[in-house]
Amino acid sequence: MAEFGIGVDLGGTNLRAAAVDLEGNVLELFQISTDTSAGREKVVADIVAGIREVRDGHSGDKLIGIGVGVPGLIYLEKGVIAKAPNLPGWEDFPLRDLLENELQCPVIVENDANAAALGEVWIGAGHDVNDLVLLTLGTGIGGGIISNGRILHGYLGMAGELGHITVEPHSGVRCGCGNFGCVEVHASATAIARMAEEAVSMGSSRALAALKEEHGELNALLVERAARDGDPEAIKIYERMGCWLGLALANLVNIFNFPLYLLAGGVVAGWKLFAPTMLDELEKRSVTYRESNTRIKKAKLGNQAGLYGAAYLPMQAARGRTGDALD
Repeated sequence: MAEFGIGVDLGGTNLRAAAVDLEGNVLELFQISTDTSAGREKVVADIVAGIREVRDGHSGDKLIGIGVGVPGLIYLEKGVIAKAPNLPGWEDFPLRDLLENELQCPVIVENDANAAALGEVWIGAGHDVNDLVLLTLGTGIGGGIISNGRILHGYLGMAGELGHITVEPHSGVRCGCGNFGCVEVHASATAIARMAEEAVSMGSSRALAALKEEHGELNALLVERAARDGDPEAIKIYERMGCWLGLALANLVNIFNFPLYLLAGGVVAGWKLFAPTMLDELEKRSVTYRESNTRIKKAKLGNQAGLYGAAYLPMQAARGRTGDALD
């Protein structure tokens, strides 16, 4: 009898569930759009339907458990979503208990960036290490920390909110968390678009102004295009973004002294535009980085990382492993 886990990746846009075997092979995949406008009960019903669909195709095999990655803060021991900005109305929501009651199977609810970090250390770019930090550069910035092969949770389960490292204390840009100067508001896709809009309003980039007129609004992909085409202002935006990201990475390297730091998410497509200033800033500000072979790399699994990591959660829990290297 073969064994498998089920991973669920619940995003603000898409909902995916997959049955994954112990070697990381996807056996069945379910994917639909996340219908947040219909309310959380409808989304939970879709999660249950997706899990049942990928489970029922392997009724002769052994289901170890279910992991669910959610974009938000999690009370880990309770399996309760404390806050999920991309899922309105999900505050203090007991997702784990609801799913376990419906499915009669153990469920682990985890932050989605933590799940992605676990996926990368299981079968992704971090498969050769047991300690890493993952930064996800998308609409916002998420993070996950793997120590001794396991997610570093903190005492409530909310560790790893790396997007809220302060990199510009005197910034006038307010983050959704309430702070000013978070790396999220200076190095995310949203930040790149905001800086581009500011450049247009100041009349400092004809290329960006033309793209805005053509598309109605600017986004990171358009700014990246302008930078690759040689627009000086777009290039400066990516250089500034790389500087702030380097500041955040320097703090992380100095604190953890891990061998590997991974960057994931859509913004990483502009790696050649921001990496030089990022690495320069990191080298200036971290003696640990300068004196070691610490690696800064792109993640490998793309938007599948959270799905793999979520599926691996129940496998890891069942093994009860504490410090040995992951398979």
